[in-house]
Amino acid sequence: MFGLLGPNGAGKSSLMRTIATLQDPDSGSITLDGIDVLTQKDEVRKVLGYLPQEFGVYPKMSAIDMLNHLAILKGVTEAGERKAMVEALLQQTNLWDVRKKALSTYSGGMKQRFGIAQALLANPRLIIVDEPTAGLDPAERNRFLNLLSSIGSDVTVILSTHIVDDVLELCPRMAIIASGEVLLEGSPNESLAMLDGQIWSRVLSTEDELRAIEAEFQVVSSHLIGGQHEIRIFAPSSPGTGFHAVSCELEDVYFLSVSRQTTN
Repeated sequence: MFGLLGPNGAGKSSLMRTIATLQDPDSGSITLDGIDVLTQKDEVRKVLGYLPQEFGVYPKMSAIDMLNHLAILKGVTEAGERKAMVEALLQQTNLWDVRKKALSTYSGGMKQRFGIAQALLANPRLIIVDEPTAGLDPAERNRFLNLLSSIGSDVTVILSTHIVDDVLELCPRMAIIASGEVLLEGSPNESLAMLDGQIWSRVLSTEDELRAIEAEFQVVSSHLIGGQHEIRIFAPSSPGTGFHAVSCELEDVYFLSVSRQTTN
């Protein structure tokens, strides 16, 4: 599993849509296991599963009928093979008990699991998943991430998201992009190690303190705790009284990468 992190508007969905042959790039090239993605689009579609950020379904159709229909469109024409494939995917995505219910009655998490089921039709070699956990409640998010993890052991998955924890929990490799540029690429653990011992925290009681710190140091992030600002900064050595060293989090890597790109 490969995680693609970036803020809204970073270019994640544009990249995913380009890989999925839904739009053409202005320049450059993409190859997938020897296939030229830009000129051999039909070949790419045979080995690709895609779960976009938003996808439509026929609301009155059941999950089993919709998957059967989509499997035919994907070229699975032999009835026995198609039946076995659809039933196995409904079991894998934990939708078997609701397979005959209309898709319009599904919760957000169930719809996302159905999205993964359709993306897995015809045994793809690459699956692209774009912002899959946005809008899910914590329980649905956990179920969905567990499903993605099980899939990622057999198939290459590109997970595009702005939720840092999704990447930390699932992906051995990742990249951070902003404004269409790759800012960092590597493993989450390698990225954390680069900032080890260089993240410092302090709780501030006034807005004046906050502005003074922001003027003097490279601020990674700031958030409220009990009405007071906890500020995290990047510094190679102790920035002074009141600061204490804290463990680096992947969110620090993300915020620091994006802020450096903004200021350059």
